[in-house]
Amino acid sequence: MSAADAPASPHRPGREAELLQLPQWCRTAAASLAVCAGWAATTWIALHLQADATLHTAALFVHLASLVLGFGAVLAVDYYGVLWLTGRKTLREVLDFTAPLHVPVWIGLGGLLFSGAFLHPDLGSPLTCVKLGLVLVLALNGVQASALHRRLAAANGEPVRPALLIRSTVTAAVSQAAWWGAVTIGFLNSQH
Repeated sequence: MSAADAPASPHRPGREAELLQLPQWCRTAAASLAVCAGWAATTWIALHLQADATLHTAALFVHLASLVLGFGAVLAVDYYGVLWLTGRKTLREVLDFTAPLHVPVWIGLGGLLFSGAFLHPDLGSPLTCVKLGLVLVLALNGVQASALHRRLAAANGEPVRPALLIRSTVTAAVSQAAWWGAVTIGFLNSQH
């Protein structure tokens, strides 16, 4: 058996295992910092880059496709969350259904953020600034929602504490308010 085939020593786990052993708050903080950095980078791009008509058209297509992908997945996740909160689905059913939807949510949100930088946003407009703030809230709420998902999965069939029920409800409410707010402002801005 070669060294590469040997199982990792329980006393010296591999790098991936070490990363997974970081406390949850460290992983959440790192993800939140990454989200803020991505948001700041795309805002900087929007301030400093003027896209030509072709790039603008391509960015608009990506923006709309990302909206469908990300917001559609969020609606499915939140709908299943409501089914759980009303007792129509078990927590295990909801977690199993929603776990794979985190990927399209993040792809959609990332696509919206990146493509939006090429759509000539009027950063002098208070509405646009509110929309950018809502997008940041969305992304940070998504980081928190991922941590919440892991916490609920760790319940392993045990009754969920009231604090987690409240956190789940608030997470869904923030998600819906921020998504609908950003979509509404995007629509209003497109009318000018």
